[in-house]
Amino acid sequence: MKKSTALILALSLTSATQVVHAQDTAALMSETRKTALPILPKVVQAMQTAVQEQGPVAAIAVCKEKAPQLLREMQQHTGWAIHRVSLKTRNATTGTPDAWEARQLAEFNILVANGAQPQELEVGEIVVASGGQRSFRYMKALPVVEVCQTCHGPADSLSPELKAALAKDYPHDQATGYVAGEIRGALSVTRPL
Repeated sequence: MKKSTALILALSLTSATQVVHAQDTAALMSETRKTALPILPKVVQAMQTAVQEQGPVAAIAVCKEKAPQLLREMQQHTGWAIHRVSLKTRNATTGTPDAWEARQLAEFNILVANGAQPQELEVGEIVVASGGQRSFRYMKALPVVEVCQTCHGPADSLSPELKAALAKDYPHDQATGYVAGEIRGALSVTRPL
């Protein structure tokens, strides 16, 4: 009888812990979305404006300077680590995913290949590092849209001027060949808990 009661109590506590964990994750997802996602339209708008006013080469500076600046400002405001990552990096120093991010990007690609809408893809979970530090990890897929194809589309569709500028700024660029609807990368957020 005591063993049965202990087992029921252990299962109840495990179940209650899972419910609390799910509620925590849902609340963290909601707060992270609300805080971090407004940055994305600002970056897209800055790129569209640069392309319209100064041509495609001007969009390189937006991706290289303006987008990271906006992300740094958000990091300073929130204390969170926020950056863009991709499996096909343009800037390997700042855009290479860690193991967790690479797994999520690979999963996003599988989901899109199976019919998922890329703009709907996101993931969030509480992660415990090897040292015991807990954090909330969040990623939102960045689908390729029309303005992205200017610099990230098939290599043969890029102008010679743009190719030269990309080669100068990013000699190890891997971030071309995308078509609309694919996953270009993701916005990644790490929040210490």
